[in-house]
Amino acid sequence: MADDTIQTASDAAGLAAMIARASDLKAGGKPGLPPVERWNPPFCGDLDMEIRADGTWFYTGTPIGRQPLVRLFSTVLRKDEDGRTYLVTPVEKVGIRVQDAPFLAVEMRVSEKDGQKTLVFRTNVGDVVEAGTDHPLRFEMADGNSELKPYLMVRGRLEALVSRALMYDLVELGETIDMDGVAMFAIRSGGEVFPVMPAAELDRLSHE
Repeated sequence: MADDTIQTASDAAGLAAMIARASDLKAGGKPGLPPVERWNPPFCGDLDMEIRADGTWFYTGTPIGRQPLVRLFSTVLRKDEDGRTYLVTPVEKVGIRVQDAPFLAVEMRVSEKDGQKTLVFRTNVGDVVEAGTDHPLRFEMADGNSELKPYLMVRGRLEALVSRALMYDLVELGETIDMDGVAMFAIRSGGEVFPVMPAAELDRLSHE
């Protein structure tokens, strides 16, 4: 039934085995991620698995210490139109919980591509992503508008939260740009401009 919960260790092991087999189903047999967007398996219930805000994966309340297993699970993550995140294989789809974003951006470097500054991020599960048209940055204010939280689109609808340490480095790269007559503090990458907040708001926050 849809509300069944998959809880046993054997279920998790079986799921890992299916994901391992699914990871070999690359498009045309070429290296890459499994084509999860093309799979439409039945929903098989919720797995007692959670991705915490710091990027740590938990299964039945215990951290998953094996990073290769975490990376394997991450390759078949999919966020659907219903806003929920699932582990998806060709034969089943199970729901998991995500506290914030499923991935965490843990490394950033500034490069130049086609004469334009490009920010390249690495996630905690090994994705390497260039911020730009296909992988936009967005920014939210949290904790009563006292904390800036940048997010990077990684794949599908899955985002990475930029770690707090990287957030300060990212802000250092910002500049004030006129956007539709409004002075905006923004970040440039890959030929795109990603607004962070109005420059006046940034000035106000810096004096609080």
